[in-house]
Amino acid sequence: MQAPLDLRAVGYLHPDAVALVARVQGEYVERYGSPDESPVDPTVFDPPEGLFLVGYDGPVPVATGAWRVSPVRALGGSSAVEVKRMYVVPEHRGRGLARAVLAALEASVRAAGHDLVVLETGLKQPEAIGLYLAEGYVEIEGFGFYAGEPLSRCFGKRI
Repeated sequence: MQAPLDLRAVGYLHPDAVALVARVQGEYVERYGSPDESPVDPTVFDPPEGLFLVGYDGPVPVATGAWRVSPVRALGGSSAVEVKRMYVVPEHRGRGLARAVLAALEASVRAAGHDLVVLETGLKQPEAIGLYLAEGYVEIEGFGFYAGEPLSRCFGKRI
């Protein structure tokens, strides 16, 4: 039986977070031809205004997910956060780890008093879109750095 994913809150600049973000940026280069160029202030992921999780399989960091407070208003929500940096290393995919990270993020968002989760992803990440749709997210109007980009899709979910 597989051990559960060990999720730990860390700072955005924690070495394991930095290494996994570099890997996801490499994947963006492969899929889109360039890294995610949206500006990121590492402090926006510090509690209580945000959270950055690294998931471990034993001692090995294999997944990330984070949220930060967002000004976006959609779906009747009054207090939103934006999910960022959802990633599972390729060699650990297909085991439900992204779903576990997303569930932990949503639980922490609820505990922090927010009622809306929004996110942006791209058409060249069909597995991400499939996960979000399966977890009850619906497409919303584009927002943020990639608003209006033809490959960008935004989703939201009331929690």
